[in-house]
Amino acid sequence: MARRIDVTGAGGVDLAAWEFADPPKTEDPGHSFPGVLLLHGLMGRASHWASTARWLAGRHRAVALDQRGHGQSDKPPQAAYTREAYVEDAVAAVEQLGLAPAVLIGHAMGALTAWQLAAKRPELVRGLIICDMRASALGAASQREWADWFKSWPVPFATLADVRKWFGEDDPWVERPNPARGEFYAEVMHECADGWRPVFDPDQMLKSRETWVYDAHWEELAQVPCPTLVVRGVDGELGRAEAQEMVRVLPRGEYAEVADAGHLLPYDRPEAWRAAVEPFLDRVGE
Repeated sequence: MARRIDVTGAGGVDLAAWEFADPPKTEDPGHSFPGVLLLHGLMGRASHWASTARWLAGRHRAVALDQRGHGQSDKPPQAAYTREAYVEDAVAAVEQLGLAPAVLIGHAMGALTAWQLAAKRPELVRGLIICDMRASALGAASQREWADWFKSWPVPFATLADVRKWFGEDDPWVERPNPARGEFYAEVMHECADGWRPVFDPDQMLKSRETWVYDAHWEELAQVPCPTLVVRGVDGELGRAEAQEMVRVLPRGEYAEVADAGHLLPYDRPEAWRAAVEPFLDRVGE
C-alpha cells in the first residue's frame, strides 16, 4: 500500500511524496538506512517508480516525489514552472523527509533536476543516477514537435483501453506496438465527466520543458562531485556518444546501457534496469 507524505515545496506549493513499501527495519535504534529520492520525468508521476521503490526498500528508505504540476501535487500557474522551482522542491523533499545524504535517481527531466541539485547542494547527495536524459540543447524544433504532439491527442479518451491502445499503438511517435508505453500513459489519466484526460495540464508541461529545452547543461554536469551513473536504453533518446561524453565530463562518472529498452526503461524493462544500477547502488548506497 502506498503511503503519502506531504512536502512543502518552493513558494509553498504542496507536493505529494510516496513510499511504496515499508522502510527496512533494524534492531539498532541508532542505525539509519540510506535515503533515495526518485524523480520522474515530464508528464510522469511517482507511481511510475513503484517497482523500483519496492525493490530498493530492502536496504534503503526509498521515496518517490510527484513533482509540481504532476500526479497529486499542486498545479500552480505557469510562471511557477522554473528550473529553480523544481530543484528547490527536490531539496525540500530531501531535507523535510530526512533523506540526506541521499542517492538521487532521476528519469529524463527528473534526472536534470537531480544533477542540478547535486551541483548546487552537494552536501545533500551521496550518489546520482541519470536515466536517459541529454545534456545538450534540443532547440525550438523539438519544442514545436512536442506542442504539435499534444494537439494530436484524441482527448477525451472514452476508456482506459483507448488510452492504452492510442499511446501503445496508434500514436504517430510509436514505431512499433509498445504495451508498456500504453500502460505508462494510462497511469497519468483520470476520469472526468466527458471521459479520460491527463492529470496534468499540457500547457504547463510545455512551459516546464521550455525552461530547459533551449539550453545545454554540460556546465552543471561538470559541477556534480558525487559518483554518478549515466544509464541509457539502447533505443532511447540519449545516444551512446552523448552518454559517454556526459560520463567524461562528470568528475566521477560511470556508464551503463540496457539492451532492448527505450526511453521508459525503468518502467518497461524493470529487471534489466535493476541489473544495470544495482552494482552502483551497492557501492554508493551504504
